[in-house]
Amino acid sequence: MKTDDLITMIATQAGPAPRVSAASRLLPAGVVGGLIAAAIVLGVLGLIPAAMFTEPGPWIKIGYASTLAIAAGWLFARLGKPGASGKQATSAVIGVVLLMLMAGVLSYLGTPESERATVLLGHSWLVCPWAILTLSLPVMAGSFWAMRGLAPTNLIFAGAACGIFSGSVAALAYALACTEPAAPFIAVWYTLGIALCGVLGAMLGPRLLRW
Repeated sequence: MKTDDLITMIATQAGPAPRVSAASRLLPAGVVGGLIAAAIVLGVLGLIPAAMFTEPGPWIKIGYASTLAIAAGWLFARLGKPGASGKQATSAVIGVVLLMLMAGVLSYLGTPESERATVLLGHSWLVCPWAILTLSLPVMAGSFWAMRGLAPTNLIFAGAACGIFSGSVAALAYALACTEPAAPFIAVWYTLGIALCGVLGAMLGPRLLRW
């Protein structure tokens, strides 16, 4: 068989390439990684007192992390497609962060000066970002696995999307044990922890997502 005939046969009989849904890969990766992170949190730190769930603090953390995870998942899906624009999804991620930062600033300014250091630093500001980064690792492993099944072309930003999504899920798990109730603390230290995950993801992207 001539080479041209072989190429023609392959081209005409190969059929369409199978379509892979980003959600079908990212969702199980996020759920499994999130459950692992939650199990670590509950096993090491334990669940916050039930009475705290009657206060806004835990729900702010849960709402912020969940909304950011959804926005980052959208960004993940966009960057998993070759040549697709992630501008709108990036704007959504930035918008969620800015809203949380604005809420933190307003809460900080509305707090008496004598209490501002407490609401900003709490008792765990040195621990929080690194705890989120550590808890993100099982989620990040699944996120990179999911992204490798797609076709990213901008590997740095695709890796960052994996990291931000992983950090958001990790923050959601960490919120189950975190007793810090103040919006300024959440706005600064939760955001920093998630940002560290994004930076780590961006660094790993070119290595782990190379075709």
